[in-house]
Amino acid sequence: MDKAKAAASKIQSAIGSYARVHGLVNQEVASKADVVVVTVPFGALPDIIKSLKPSIKPGQIVVNVTVPLETAVGGSATRTIGVWDGSAGEFASRFLPKGTKLVSAFNNISAESLNDVSKQVDCDVLVCGDDVDAKKIVLDLAKSIPGVHGVDAGPLSNSRTVEQLTALLVSLNIRYGVKGAGLRITGLPSSI
Repeated sequence: MDKAKAAASKIQSAIGSYARVHGLVNQEVASKADVVVVTVPFGALPDIIKSLKPSIKPGQIVVNVTVPLETAVGGSATRTIGVWDGSAGEFASRFLPKGTKLVSAFNNISAESLNDVSKQVDCDVLVCGDDVDAKKIVLDLAKSIPGVHGVDAGPLSNSRTVEQLTALLVSLNIRYGVKGAGLRITGLPSSI
């Protein structure tokens, strides 16, 4: 709980007083939130989802940010491992309660870009999911981040492709000595 409160205090200081930030344990957050965002390494994904399962209500939105990077088995962050279900998002879905609205998103934005609130993020967010209303909510969340465009990338099964792009972005970060390589999808209507 102390770690959660310290993290909340740091976030509150960075973003200012216009937002309400609370430091709670995972299960308590999951029971109170309309949208639960899971941002853990792939190796921790089943355990964290199982621990949250009793706290998640039917109809609640869970956003999977996890990517099956090879680091989960001692390998490189520039490669992914094959997941029987097809993607980390689809893998997470098997541990969630029935009626949960699972969406994969934010897989391709670096934590460094999101943590530096003094700079505008220069990246699109590809949102995959099977529930149209849940995707709309997550697309709106993405659009609320300055510089980010939310892009409906289709059904949850498309997260297989989106997650692979993360390993490529990590590789580009390493190759070019940067920390925030991202994606822009061009040729779409400007109204997105």
